[in-house]
Amino acid sequence: MEKSIGTYVLEYLTGWGVPADIALILKAVIITTLILMLAYLANFITRKILLVYIKRLIRRSQNDWDDLLIEKKALHRLANFAPVLVVYFVVPKALVQFPLAVEIIQKGMEVLMLLLGLLVFNALVNVLHGFYQQLPMAKEKSIKGYIQVLKIFLYFIAGILILSLLAGKSPWFFLGGMGALAAVLLLVFKDTILGFVASIQLSANNMVKIGDWIEMPGRSADGIVKEVTLNTVKVQNWDRTISSFPTYALVSESFINWKGMEESEGRRIKRAVFIDVKSVKFCTPAMLDKFRKIHYLKDYINSKEDELIKYNEEHGVDHSILVNGRRQTNLGVFRAYVTAYLRNHPKIHKGMTFLVRHLHPTERGIPLEIFVFSMEKSWPVYESIQADIFDHILAVVPEFDLRVFQNPTGDDFRVFASQLQSAASPPQKG
Repeated sequence: MEKSIGTYVLEYLTGWGVPADIALILKAVIITTLILMLAYLANFITRKILLVYIKRLIRRSQNDWDDLLIEKKALHRLANFAPVLVVYFVVPKALVQFPLAVEIIQKGMEVLMLLLGLLVFNALVNVLHGFYQQLPMAKEKSIKGYIQVLKIFLYFIAGILILSLLAGKSPWFFLGGMGALAAVLLLVFKDTILGFVASIQLSANNMVKIGDWIEMPGRSADGIVKEVTLNTVKVQNWDRTISSFPTYALVSESFINWKGMEESEGRRIKRAVFIDVKSVKFCTPAMLDKFRKIHYLKDYINSKEDELIKYNEEHGVDHSILVNGRRQTNLGVFRAYVTAYLRNHPKIHKGMTFLVRHLHPTERGIPLEIFVFSMEKSWPVYESIQADIFDHILAVVPEFDLRVFQNPTGDDFRVFASQLQSAASPPQKG
């Protein structure tokens, strides 16, 4: 019968005259030390020699995907198997006289190998995810949610295998008992299940992706999508804060995705100036002469006036009353000016929707709405263009004998009271 390492060590110690009981203790210490030294040697050779050599080969290669094996530490985790395998195969030879200890140690090594295998598979999944992120299509569709589901599945399988190994039962024994825990699992993993379904819907319908600008007032989110995971969406708002909310909220609640605007040819400008109703009136000949001097209005005034004169002559209009016939108004001329001004603006898109219109009058006046598209979509540039346009419009309103409506302020009331007081005071005798 083949002798074990422990037998050789024990015979060697007793041959030197060491008492039997002390020899047994020394044998256990020596064998344990030898096993640890072998494990350390295997770890050293694997990490300091073999792994270093493989890293050099990978760095010299022209491929990018193999660099992920180092970046995601897949090779490092695989190297952990070396010392565990040494212990697993050496222990039965070294401790043949201690079958119970051998069984316990080997069982522990098997559990450890399962955990190490889980870490290796986890790293390989990270490698696959990293490789996918290098592809152009990764910008359109994120698979992080699916990666997380795959990891959860790996953890579940590893947990079942470890339980079956420790209990000495078949994995099917534990899987069969999972039916009773289904309701509990559904409750515990409710958000995960909802997030997984939402991830599929978001990806299939191309609703949102990393880098999109979304606006979700109900979740205080207005900014760039930084991360979409199985359970959480992270949005970096424009004030640099981070808003986080469940992934399924993007499916169950409404949100605005500005991707369509960013991919289009322009960005909409929709804003109104409120004109005081009391300032609207018919144009006098003096006013028309003044408006003809405005570069953008000269042709419009002449052509419009010819049209109106011809109409009024054909219908025999009595000009002694202004309401008879057709006449130009200062508001109509102003609207024509704004239209011409925007038509000649270099930053306004002429091929998209272009409107300058009146809206329904309100207690604040007549809204003159501008509905056009800026050729610049960058937020700061867009806001600057919009501000320049309305700066100009507000400045030229008085040139058309119009007033912009504004609620009265304290200064207005004080001026009015002062005027009343002056009017009520009797004139002083000289």
